[in-house]
Formats: sequence, structure tokens, C-alpha cells
Amino acid sequence: MFTKAVKYVRAFPFAFLLIIATALPVIAGPFDDAVSKFANDEFSDTEEAIGVVAASGNPLAYRIISALQDDRLMADPDTKKVYVKEADGKIIDAATGAPVDSIPDSAAAVRLNNRLRRTVEAALGSLTLQSPDPAARIQAAQSVFKTHDETMLPAIDSALAKETNKGAKLAFNEARAAILLFKEDATDAEKLEAIAAIKSRGDQEALALLTGLSGDQPPAIARAAASATSSIQNTLAMWSMVQNAWYGLSLGSVLLLAAIGLAITFGVMGVINMAHGEMVMLGAYTTFVVQDIIRTSYPGLFDYSLLIAVPLSFIVAGAIGILIERSIIRFLYGRPLETLLATWGLSLVLQQAVRSLFGPNNREVGNPSWMSGAFEIGQITITYNRLWILCFTLAVFVILLAMLRYTALGLEMRAVTQNRRMAASMGIATSRVDALTFGLGSGIAGIAGVALSQIDNVSPNLGQSYIIDSFMVVVFGGVGNLWGTLVGAFTLGIANKFLEPVAGAVLGKIAILVLIILFIQKRPRGLFALKGRAVEA
Repeated sequence: MFTKAVKYVRAFPFAFLLIIATALPVIAGPFDDAVSKFANDEFSDTEEAIGVVAASGNPLAYRIISALQDDRLMADPDTKKVYVKEADGKIIDAATGAPVDSIPDSAAAVRLNNRLRRTVEAALGSLTLQSPDPAARIQAAQSVFKTHDETMLPAIDSALAKETNKGAKLAFNEARAAILLFKEDATDAEKLEAIAAIKSRGDQEALALLTGLSGDQPPAIARAAASATSSIQNTLAMWSMVQNAWYGLSLGSVLLLAAIGLAITFGVMGVINMAHGEMVMLGAYTTFVVQDIIRTSYPGLFDYSLLIAVPLSFIVAGAIGILIERSIIRFLYGRPLETLLATWGLSLVLQQAVRSLFGPNNREVGNPSWMSGAFEIGQITITYNRLWILCFTLAVFVILLAMLRYTALGLEMRAVTQNRRMAASMGIATSRVDALTFGLGSGIAGIAGVALSQIDNVSPNLGQSYIIDSFMVVVFGGVGNLWGTLVGAFTLGIANKFLEPVAGAVLGKIAILVLIILFIQKRPRGLFALKGRAVEA
């Protein structure tokens, strides 16, 4: 109790000066007279000057007080001139703001003690509350909410009386409620009103504030605080589920993008392609090369680097996929074990080739400005890169569905998938369809690498992180069925994110794998089985 009393007594002079200077500017004296008091080298004069400058409304006030906090406020005791050393090295006259060539040798930094440092912090908080920028005012109010410093109550009340911005006004009311909740001489009615305001905020900071309330409160206050705490906990639990669902959709979009190409090659050709992950990796490295060229030669095009990398990655990975099919896969049809071993060996060759060309270390791939940052909806945070990847994945899925349904190649692919011998007897060149299908699947894996480069490390092992999950998605959804791949990817993504908080990341993946094995025992062809004479035979 004594410590608190001392704190209030120490804080009183600044609060008193701030109120007096605001109400009676004539008595406080002109702004330049207050600034000159910094040159007196007296702690009492410095404290008085801080209060008058902070309450003056002068645009130089924040620069002067922040310079004082950072030991950049220089005072000449002979001429009573005060100078501000800016962060960029420039010097200005603190009273007028006029630029100054140099500081006199007799000038020295204005001294502070611990008491004055607290006064400076309070003054800076008060100045920020009066900032013309609403975002700065809201941030300052949030800081007061966390500290619930009683000495800031006059400044909060003063700012609240003049506030017109809706968001800033709400932040000021919440900060005022936080102060009143812990203010010993606040009435029960004020505390109950404060609890209601904090409850309506409903986030983790509000919960921490209510749980930090001392246990010696009156019964009505204690009951209201307990009820508000329970309500906030229930709200946060609901938002946590929404956040997990978003994380699951985000993970599902990544899995869908990585698995959709595999679903095509596996469904049409029956090839277990263990080098599919390396096609993803090649797409990511293509993105790195594109950005590296743009950084060095055309920096103004950086925001368009991903748009340039998408078709290039599709072409590079697709061409390599056709080359693999024509040189290796075509000789191994009907021998799945040998195909698996050959593509696994090929994946090692591709990884080593990339290590030789680019080195074993991770490569930096930057986010364009339109994919950087995040925004909040309620209590959940959504990053722009994940949101754009989800939209990109759905766009690729829709385009692929349209291609399979409305193009000649799509018709031939569906025919070969359902009955290869009948398609061949009808004049369809199944070998050409196989090559184009493998190239299409590899090309889609390449553009998956473009997206994954924005959320994962670009390294030779990038594809290995997704190959097993991709096979699980394809088998679970139904081999060769794109709708099954879509449902399987999002189902596994959401299930994984809901299991992780309970069982942990490793046990969560094991649980998913066990559930898929049990599911396949009941439905060997997955959620959406293809229909056709060949596939049903």
C-alpha cells in the first residue's frame, strides 16, 4: 500500500501540471519559455517543462519529449538554447523547429533521473493519445489498456472528450475501463461498468486483465468478473475452433495443390510416381531463378514475379515430366514395383542435381507486396499469402476440371482412365495421352512449387515433405477422381489441425494415418471411386 501511495505522489506533479497547462495556458507561459527551462539543469524545472510542452499542442512537442527520452535533447546553459538531434543526424532548434548547422560546445544532454523517466513515458503516452493519426491513437490506448496506469486517466478522459473516430473512441473507453477496474477509489458502479466494457472486448488481453484482479473485491464485483471471465473463455474457445478450421483449410489447399497432379498421373496411368515431390521442388526453384533475375535486372517487376513464375514453372516441370515418361516410365507400364523403385531413384538424382546447381542451403524467395501482411476477423488472424494460395488452388482446380470436361485431351484422358483397351481400339493414341498426362500432372506440381515457395523453405528436400501426404490424399479421396482429391485434401487438413492441439504434431499425423488405413479397409477405392469397366474389373 505504501509503495502505491508513493507512486501516486510521484506521478501527481506531472498530472497536475498537465491539467493546469491544458486549462490555463496563459498561466503556464509560452511554449518557448517552457523549452528554455530544459537548459536550467534542474530536475524540478525539467519536470515542469515536460508538463507544459506535452500539454501545449505544439507540433514539436513529441519530437522534444522523445529526444529527451533518447538523450538527444541538448541544452546550452549559457544561451538557454535547446536543440534536438534528430535520428537522421540533423539538428533543429527545439523552440522554433528551424534547422541548425551545429550545436555549441557548451551544450550537453539534458539529464534525467528515474522519476523523470517515468514522467517522460507518461508524457509520450499522452502525446500519442493526441496524435492526428487514428492508428497511433488506438495503439496508444491499447498500451494504456495493458498497463492500466492510473496516472494516464486524465489524459484518457481529455482525449476521449475530443475523439470522433469510432475505433479510437472504443479503444479509449476500453483503456479507461481497465484503469477504473484497478483504481482503488473507484465506485462499485464504475467497476461494474468497466467489467462490462472489458467483457465486450473478449480477447486474451481482456481475459488476462480480469484474471489479474485481486481476490478481495466486493461480492458483486467478484461475481461480475467471474461471469465475464467465463463468457470470454467460451468466446475464445469458439474462435479457437474457427482458427483451427482456417488453418485446416490453409493446409488442405497446400495438400490439394501438391496432390492434384499426382491424382491425374496415378489415376490415368496407374504409375506410383515417387519423383512427384521433385516436380514441386523444380517449380519452387524456377520461382527462385525468376526472382533472382528480376532483383538484379528488373527490380520494378518484383511484384509480378510470381505471375511470371507460374507459366514458366508449369513449362519447366511439364517438359521434364514428359521427358521422364518418354525415357523411363513408358518401359515400365504394368510393373508397379519397378516403377516405384525407378521414380524413387530418379527423385534422388533430381535432388542431387539441384544441390549441385544451387547448393544444399535454403534459397530465399520473397513475398510480393500483395501477399505480405495479415488482417483480423474477430479473434482470428488471416495472412494474405495463405489466403491467396487458397484462391489460387481453387482456381487451378476449376481450370483443370474445365479442361478435362471441355477439351479433346480431357475427353481422351477420361476415356483412357475408364478403359484403356477400348480407348486404343477407338483410335486414341494412348501413348501420346500418357505422355501429355504425365506432363500435365508434373506441370501442375511445378505451379504448386510456386505457391509453396511462399510458405516453406526452398531447398532440395522441399518435395519430400509433401509426397507422403499427397499419396494419402489421393488414396483417401479416390484414385483419379479430382472431386475426391478436393474433399480428401480439405478433410485431412482440417482433421490434422484439430488433432494437433490434442495429440501433438507427430501423434496427430500417426492418428490420421491409422484412420485412413481403417477407412481403406472398408472402402478400398476411396471416397469417390471411378466408374468404368477397366477400373471395376
